[in-house]
Amino acid sequence: MTKSELIDAIASGAGLTKADAGRALDSALSAVKKALKKNQKVTLVGFGTFSVSKRKARKGRNPQTGETIRIPAAKVPKFTAGKGLKDAIK
Repeated sequence: MTKSELIDAIASGAGLTKADAGRALDSALSAVKKALKKNQKVTLVGFGTFSVSKRKARKGRNPQTGETIRIPAAKVPKFTAGKGLKDAIK
């Protein structure tokens, strides 16, 4: 499903125009991004939890040269599916 297909589904399900549904989706995604940037969790009961995970620095290998390189530590977004979402997929 693409973003435009999701906007269409939101618009028809909530009785909104496509423009309003697009603005609502953009606003929701922006709020999630801002919360993650502040290292906060976003929990949607029955759907899942968005959080930030820390990845340690590690050694890797350049596949072209075989040379060992250092991969720096990083913060990465993480999503854990909730029970409701898991049950809906089964």
